[in-house]
Amino acid sequence: MKILVQKFGGTSVASQEARIAVKDKVQKAVRSGFAPVVVVSAMGRKGEPYATDTLIKVLKETNLSVNVRELDMMMCCGEIMAACVMAATLQKFGINAMALTGGQAGIITDSQFGAARIKNINVSNLHHLLESGVIPIVCGFQGMTENNGKFTTLGRGGSDTTAAAIGAALHAECVEIYTDVEGIMTADPRLVKEASILKQISYGEVCQMAHQGAKVIHPRAVEIAMKKNIPLIVKSTFSDAPGTLITNDCAETEEDTSINERRLASGVTHLTDLAQFRVALNPEDIASGRKLFEDLADAGISVGCLNLSESNAMFAVFADDVEHTNKVLNGTDFEYTLTEDCAKVSVVGSAMRGVPGVMANFVAALTGCKISILQTVDSDTTISAIIKQEHLIDAVTALHKAFKL
Repeated sequence: MKILVQKFGGTSVASQEARIAVKDKVQKAVRSGFAPVVVVSAMGRKGEPYATDTLIKVLKETNLSVNVRELDMMMCCGEIMAACVMAATLQKFGINAMALTGGQAGIITDSQFGAARIKNINVSNLHHLLESGVIPIVCGFQGMTENNGKFTTLGRGGSDTTAAAIGAALHAECVEIYTDVEGIMTADPRLVKEASILKQISYGEVCQMAHQGAKVIHPRAVEIAMKKNIPLIVKSTFSDAPGTLITNDCAETEEDTSINERRLASGVTHLTDLAQFRVALNPEDIASGRKLFEDLADAGISVGCLNLSESNAMFAVFADDVEHTNKVLNGTDFEYTLTEDCAKVSVVGSAMRGVPGVMANFVAALTGCKISILQTVDSDTTISAIIKQEHLIDAVTALHKAFKL
C-alpha cells in the first residue's frame, strides 16, 4: 500500500461546503492509488459553537479550577465531533470511512495533560482498516495514556503533530497539511502584499520560521517528519495549487534560478507583544549573569533574544510575563530598564550561512526606514531584531524587499 496522511484544519471541516472540498481531496488521493488516513482538527475557530475555546469556556464557567483530566477530556470533544461529521460526509458519498479517537488510532502518550508527548503509536488498527478498504478519520490533537486509557491532548499544533507522527509510524509516502492558505509564504500577506508562496523549503528552515512566528505548521510536526525523512506538503483545501514541499534537500535547480541569483533567505517572520529588559550586571562578579537567569528560571519565566556581556544582559519576554518579570527583578539587587510594546522581526534562510554582508543588508534595510534596532540576535540560519511594534509593518516590508523575496 502507498499510504498518504491528509490533515485538515478547523476551517476545512467547519462547513458543509468545506467538507465537500475535503471529500474531493480524499477521493483524488484514492484515484491516484493511495490509501489515505485523514486527520482532522476541531470544527471552527474561537467563538464558534464547537471550537475548543468554546468548550473550555463552558467547563471553566462551571469550575474555574477544573481538574486537568476533565479539561483534556472536554478539549478532545471538538476533534471527536469533527471526525464523526467528516466520516458521515464521506459515507454519504459512498466512501467507506470510520471515525477514530486518537486512542482508537493507537496513539499512546504520557500523562502530561494539556501538553502530552507521544510515546508510541500502535498501528495495527489503522493497518487493519486500510487493508479492509476503510478510510480512518482520526481525531488530531489527542491520544490516551497507556495504563488507564485517559484522554490527553498534545498542546498547540497538536493536529499537525498527530498527522506527522501517524505518517512516520505508517511509513507514509507523504503527509499533506491542508489549511486555508495555498502554502508557506515568504511573509505574512496581511503585512506584505508582495509576499509569495514558496515552492520548496527545508525542514530546518520551516522549523525556524515557525519558531520565529510563522503559524502555518507546528515545528514539532516538522521535526517528527524530518527524523523519518517523510515529505510534508502544505496546501489549500480550497484550491488545486501545488502548495509548499518541505523536505531535506531544497537545492534550487537551474530552471528556478541561476546560482548567482539564488535567494539567501526563505522568509521574513515576526512575533508581537514583546517587552525588552536591559539588566545591569556587575563586571567584577562573573556569577551575576548566572544568578539573574537562575532567578528568572526559578520563577518560571521563559526568556528569548538573549544577549549577555560582562556588564549587561538583554532579553525579551511576552507581554503577559512583564508583571511577573518586574516582580522578580524588583526582589533582587539588579538595576534594569524596561521597553514595552516591542516586536521581533526575523529573516530566515539556510543559504545565509557564511555569506559576508548579510547582517549589513539586514541593518541597512531597517535603518534606511529610520527604524531603531533595540537589539539583534542571530544564528547560522536566522537574523532577528527587537524593534518597537509600531514599526513592524515597515520593518517586515523593508526586509522582504532587501532580501529579494
